[in-house]
Amino acid sequence: MSTNLNPLKDNLRELIAGIPEKAGVYQYFDLSGKIIYVGKAKSLKKRVSSYFTGKADSARLKLLVKSIADIRYIIVDTEYDALLLENNLIKKYQPRYNVLLKDDKTFPWICIKNERFPRVFSTRKFIRDGSQYFGPYASVKVMNTLLELVTKLYPLRNCSYVLSDENIQKKKFRLCVEYHVGNCKGPCEGLQGDADYDESISSIRHILKGNISGVIRLLDERMNGHSAKMEFEKAQLTKEKIERLEKFQARSTVVSPTLTDIDVFSVTSDEKYGYVNFFRLVNGAIVQGHTLEMKKKMEESDNDILELAIAEIRERFGGEPKEIIVPFIPGTEIPNTSYFVPQRGEKKHLLDLSQRNVEYYRREKQRRETLVDPERHSKRIMATMQKDLRLKEEPIHIECFDNSNFQGSEPVSACVVFRKGKPSKRDYRHFNIRTVEGPDDFATMEEVIFRRYKRMKEEKQELPQLIVIDGGKGQLSAAMKSLEKLELNGKIAVIGIAKRLEEIHYPNDSIPLYLDKKSETLRVIQNMRDEAHRFGITHHRKRREKATIKSELTEIPGISEKTAQKLLTEFGSVKRVQEATIGEIEKVIGKSKAEKIAMHFRI
Repeated sequence: MSTNLNPLKDNLRELIAGIPEKAGVYQYFDLSGKIIYVGKAKSLKKRVSSYFTGKADSARLKLLVKSIADIRYIIVDTEYDALLLENNLIKKYQPRYNVLLKDDKTFPWICIKNERFPRVFSTRKFIRDGSQYFGPYASVKVMNTLLELVTKLYPLRNCSYVLSDENIQKKKFRLCVEYHVGNCKGPCEGLQGDADYDESISSIRHILKGNISGVIRLLDERMNGHSAKMEFEKAQLTKEKIERLEKFQARSTVVSPTLTDIDVFSVTSDEKYGYVNFFRLVNGAIVQGHTLEMKKKMEESDNDILELAIAEIRERFGGEPKEIIVPFIPGTEIPNTSYFVPQRGEKKHLLDLSQRNVEYYRREKQRRETLVDPERHSKRIMATMQKDLRLKEEPIHIECFDNSNFQGSEPVSACVVFRKGKPSKRDYRHFNIRTVEGPDDFATMEEVIFRRYKRMKEEKQELPQLIVIDGGKGQLSAAMKSLEKLELNGKIAVIGIAKRLEEIHYPNDSIPLYLDKKSETLRVIQNMRDEAHRFGITHHRKRREKATIKSELTEIPGISEKTAQKLLTEFGSVKRVQEATIGEIEKVIGKSKAEKIAMHFRI
């Protein structure tokens, strides 16, 4: 029996439709707002959808699906990070439908002990005694490969003796079997000094931090050496170690033992709303994530929104960490708390992760608005574009032009039409250039604009509110010449968009306009520009192919354009037709025509 979304849960349909196909962790909530299940996924969308479209194999799963009232998710970089985050959240919230995880049953770490002549070993216990911990490792095999590797490369002690100067001088310890088999250099009897031992520890830290490319090269040399000596079993074992290391991701943005209790905030906004994402790290692990939505009242800035959100979230969730990671320093100070804007490293990774989550939230909200009330959404876009581009009226009808040529040959131009911010493909037009010879982009634009609007004017068609020219000042000036000839200057708003810096140019204005890179206005213009380029290139490619057919194959007596097209479809190019045997050509176009082709190319 299939478990499907029931009519009472249409809100879940919308949520699932907007979940990205990214790695991350999903959380299910019941009607009371309590977390009832936490799961990880390589693709959040596919995994969450499977609960509602697949078969429920057990009564427990059916009950879980029936209890879901809300779904939230946190995006991470990799499936490995998702595994670690899932572990943290399950241990914190102990959701009803998850397998219980005890605090002492966690992922293993590699520890460099805080002591003289430090030991290096694996552990599941994280003790804050000044020792260094690396990991955690989702794969014990990867961890053991690293441990074996570093101890083979750098012989270290594994005894628990207290190797003080006094104990070594009194010769309290004797060399053990590890020394005699070459696994230790005997610091217990003073045969290895601090400097030499610490140099080995420094190199091991380097490897455990993820700088292992040199180690992989060394293992590769060893593998080749074993193969040369026909020691194939040893070569295979070394190969397996290399493969594990290549898949290993040493540092995680989800768990970092070097980070103490920290809050992370990121912010984004649009015309009406501000959005703030919040992560809480406890003992170096993310244990909480939330996105707050705030309606603007008086065009509040991102700084205002962030300050309000920090106060709201601290009141709602409690906690007073001494450090807050933010994208910029807010204007209001918090007692006993410092702000930090990271530029690189683990903290920057956490801030970037938070920023990605808040951007996904904002885009998903806008997507749902579009589905629920598309007319309202398009009106908002039009009003935004009118304001951003300083237009006299809303650009309901926009046309965008782009030119294409190949080394000056077969010049064409494309016109794409957007209505209410969306493509109107039935109104797209191609232009084969008639009056321009050679690669003259300005003259091409002048011809196309004149032809397009001369015809619209003669046929009394409705003119657009905005024309977008793909190019800078030169192309824009060329377009304006044609509009002046048609006495349309000033009746249609015209802008040019330059590719390099995405600046917007206006006629007779030397200072370009720079729109926010995240603005919806710039996104619509970029979509138009890209669509015009795609449409123009497609048409240009077809013209070139047609010209190739006519100039090469159709010159052969008795070979029509249709026959030439069959040959090109089968062989891919004229050159391959020439290289084909007469028997291969005959299978495509018949014996009589194949003989004509063969005679022409002397096959």
